[in-house]
Amino acid sequence: MTRALVWLAKRVAGGVVVLWAVATLIFFAIRLVPGDPAEAILGGPGSQASAATLALVRREYGLDQPLGVQYLRQLGHLATGDLGTSYSLKQSVASVLAAQVPPTLVLAALSLVVAWLLAIGTAWWSASGGRIANALASGLEVVASAVPHFLLASILIVVFATQLGLLPPVSTGTPSGLVLPVVTLAVPVAGFLGQVTRDSLLDAASAPFALSARARGESASGVFGRHLLRHAALPGLALSGWAFGSLLSGAIVVESVFARPGLGRTLLQAVTLRDIPLVTGVALVSALAYVVVVALGDLAEAVVDPRVRDASRSRRPRNRGTVAA
Repeated sequence: MTRALVWLAKRVAGGVVVLWAVATLIFFAIRLVPGDPAEAILGGPGSQASAATLALVRREYGLDQPLGVQYLRQLGHLATGDLGTSYSLKQSVASVLAAQVPPTLVLAALSLVVAWLLAIGTAWWSASGGRIANALASGLEVVASAVPHFLLASILIVVFATQLGLLPPVSTGTPSGLVLPVVTLAVPVAGFLGQVTRDSLLDAASAPFALSARARGESASGVFGRHLLRHAALPGLALSGWAFGSLLSGAIVVESVFARPGLGRTLLQAVTLRDIPLVTGVALVSALAYVVVVALGDLAEAVVDPRVRDASRSRRPRNRGTVAA
């Protein structure tokens, strides 16, 4: 129980540091973008606001204060949970995020599940299909991991929406409208997960416990499901946090291409309009989701690999290769 509390305290402290770093980076980076934040608040350069109106807005929002004072003021608001009001939408950032977070989390979670299914499928095919299947799987994984989201999305729309008419080209709020965005996000991540999973699977296949299982007469599917998959999944589990972060960043392109609501599309619009509070809110929520997923990935790794728990108890370095079945 004590070890669990210590682990949780370290995770919370690390998460706070990450959120502070993200808030600091966003604060200074957004101010490097050309333009006047006061104009953004008034609707952009096209508003043709007078100098007096601009000065009034700067004073109201504290934009006339030194940069250090603005920074400390923003940190104080964030520490109390006050994300501010969106310049462009004239709504509280919290209410905007409450509406936009669920669609993106659903999209990212489904994409991660599909990516894992594709990765495990290609790993099984390469392990059971011989050298030719292994070579083909390796080539497919390289291509999948390198294909840009916008290119893959365009191909899927042309094939499955325009030519075959099987799926809608844009988000419709129905399960069928999720298929193309999920596949677009999942395929590149599946390429990376497939590479590390396949390599670990091939190493585990030649380990003594796998040879012993075959000698006992277990079928190929039994050896894979009972022994090899648990070992092959370990590197992928360690990468799941990165994979989820990659899905969140890819959502910016995917949600724009498929006209789907969510954090990615909201962030793109907020950056274009220099909506500082909204940009900060989206970045912080994304960072928080990343921290949580990394922690869950570590927990899953500890469940799958008993050596993780043993290492935390003995504090001895652990070998991340294959484990005893």
